[in-house]
Amino acid sequence: MAFWNPFTSRRNLFRTGGLFAASQASKAAPLELGTTLYESIGVRPVINARGTFTIITGSQSLPEVKQAMAEASRHYVHLDELMEGAGRRIAEITQAPWAIITNGCSAGLSHFTAAAIAGFNPERMQRLPDLTGLRNEVIIPTYSRNQYDHSIRMLGVKIVEISDIAQLEPAINSRTAMIYILAGPKDDGPLGTAAISAIAKKHNVPVLVDAAAEILTIPNVHLGRGATAVAYSGGKCIRGPQAAGFLLGDKALLQAAWTNSAPHHAFGRSMKVGKEEIMGMLAAIEAWVKRDHKAEWREFEAKLTHISGKIAAIPAVSSKIVQPPEDLSNRTPHLCLEWDTNKLNLTGTQLAKLMLDTEPRIVVANPSANSINIVAYMLMPGDEKTIATKLHGLLSAPPALPAAPAQLPPSTSVAGQWDLHLDFGRGSAVHTLVLEQDGNKLLGTHRGEFDGGNLTGTISGNQLRFRTNIATIGSRLSFDFTATIEAGQLKGTVNLGEYGQANFTANRHKYA
Repeated sequence: MAFWNPFTSRRNLFRTGGLFAASQASKAAPLELGTTLYESIGVRPVINARGTFTIITGSQSLPEVKQAMAEASRHYVHLDELMEGAGRRIAEITQAPWAIITNGCSAGLSHFTAAAIAGFNPERMQRLPDLTGLRNEVIIPTYSRNQYDHSIRMLGVKIVEISDIAQLEPAINSRTAMIYILAGPKDDGPLGTAAISAIAKKHNVPVLVDAAAEILTIPNVHLGRGATAVAYSGGKCIRGPQAAGFLLGDKALLQAAWTNSAPHHAFGRSMKVGKEEIMGMLAAIEAWVKRDHKAEWREFEAKLTHISGKIAAIPAVSSKIVQPPEDLSNRTPHLCLEWDTNKLNLTGTQLAKLMLDTEPRIVVANPSANSINIVAYMLMPGDEKTIATKLHGLLSAPPALPAAPAQLPPSTSVAGQWDLHLDFGRGSAVHTLVLEQDGNKLLGTHRGEFDGGNLTGTISGNQLRFRTNIATIGSRLSFDFTATIEAGQLKGTVNLGEYGQANFTANRHKYA
């Protein structure tokens, strides 16, 4: 039973690169300031055919961004004066009331939250995240809960979820600091930005929209719907510095957000944005309004057409260019490649792994049982030729892959409740597994320290593979277990996706 997914696991995604780096470490080669910069320290770059994901470093900054950052590095400047000048200029470009630059979109969420709680009051700033006597609640529509609202929760606030517009006004009280909305299809609906902002305005409650991966609209669509501010990532489609983002919106609140951030001695001190990122971000926004976006789109499609044409002669493979839905986030066409597994003995996951593990390394999107996607967004000139050549080679003559081991009858029954002990290397935890067994099939539940979820997997002989999925605050956690049962004990490892790997043992629960 194959659970491996290279696109949800940092450890697996760069497994080969890590081994390469370890093998080179003993050579102690000096850093080479050139085209082999990364290779000189044992790191193997990748071609990004997946999209603007931070784990593969988002986008490549524009030439003018690189130039602005290099020039900015050659001078000293007072950061308050710099942010004032940059904020004024971005406001002019975007037709927004004001702007500040942050060291990423998530940092912008934190700074705005701090400003909504403390404003310019230095005594309150110093108390954060102690919210005693301060506004300490943030309202979030249920559809907007996500991994990134951790940037808001880190201020110590209580999250109040609403699922209907009728619940909003009763939820607002003297403790309400702000309302947070994740941009997407639902933010234009009955519980969207316009509806929420109309009510929030009556109560003087600020509304923040998280539009991290969106294109920049001028005039801004979210501010036009009544939001107080909107936060963007700088290192995605806008192609600014990877460690930058920006906020657009109400001048007083954004200036307070800047005061709550570095270089000032407040909660946001650890989220420092440098002069290089500030000027690089400004250069990217300046470029955004000059770029020929229609020509860029035609270039996206031309690259995908080249790849499609290269593999068109392979009988078992079909391809189609898919246009994105009417959404502002991650707007790019992609190429969907599908094949007949009866004629081509290769899964999408296997192909994705081959594309990543061998040179040149290429990260693709959405591998499935018989397909992968090639995303055009971040392809650099010539990448399409490299991708087409490699795909043609792998799909026209797939390498022989090891056959999956034959499934054996279970060596024993594992049904029942188990006390699971996880060793994270730094820290440990005790969880509970409840296993149900139907021949080789496993079902059940997994209870963590705080939350629980369902379990699915298989047992073959004395070997077990099962995966659990636990809903947690604003996110979901996956646990991918590989185990052996010997002498009545389960023992093995659990892949935690981007959080690494842990060892575990499990023993049957002893009832009192």
